[in-house]
Amino acid sequence: MARFVVVPQWQGSPSSRAMAHIDGAEAIAGDLPRSACTFVEVPLEAGEPLGTGVLRASALIRTRDALTAALDDVPTPAIVIGGDCSVSVGAIGHAVARGEGPLAVVWFDAHADLHTPDTSPSGAYAGMALRAVLGDGAAELVPSGGAVAPRQVVLAGVRMLDPEEDELLADSDLTSLTPSDLADPEALADAVAATGASRVYIHVDLDVLDPAEITGVSSPEPFGVTPAALVAAIAAVRARLPLAGATVAGFTPQTPGAAVEDLGAILRVIGALA
Repeated sequence: MARFVVVPQWQGSPSSRAMAHIDGAEAIAGDLPRSACTFVEVPLEAGEPLGTGVLRASALIRTRDALTAALDDVPTPAIVIGGDCSVSVGAIGHAVARGEGPLAVVWFDAHADLHTPDTSPSGAYAGMALRAVLGDGAAELVPSGGAVAPRQVVLAGVRMLDPEEDELLADSDLTSLTPSDLADPEALADAVAATGASRVYIHVDLDVLDPAEITGVSSPEPFGVTPAALVAAIAAVRARLPLAGATVAGFTPQTPGAAVEDLGAILRVIGALA
């Protein structure tokens, strides 16, 4: 049975509806086997930046440490249920620290999340999450277990880049696939295989899906991926490499009723990962 670590973190989000990430994580967890879930306690307070340039850094650090401790106690691979998408930073750092061979990261997201505190327009950690995975940014929030090399990261479904992110992506060894690229699920599997990794961590920010397919995301972007294409791409990657862990994040339903409408698509994604 798959193991789930539920982390209703909201402090990394730039959205005015950031606390809806709590409702989203709890709604997903409500449809998972209770015995398979470990719940991480998230601070109630927003937190302080601590001179990092990252909003709410103190709460983010506390949550990361609690998540790492929880992952130490559950069988791998575990699926982290967020919360905002920056929960993946600690989880990927934990996977790197296990040292079980080179790790590839697939980052399904409408946004690149490649800012640092110096370039971020919001100061929110979610927009810096993948950059932190690469080892850049505020030292207190970069994974202590080790960074992932750009050549081992595949951005999938990205379609909204700030100028600084666009410039970084053009000059880096990161691989980026558009939603239309993902119409062929083997395109992603080929890109992951080309990293030379022996295992893969899959991060899914639900805003990678087209807004016509899901309503409960805080930053919807048009021309996204369909659930069928997302599930097929995940399955193709899993057929090539063992899963080191996964995250499903970014669910911010407007109401409990709206959450129910989106859960079918979300559970299909979780099923592909599990």
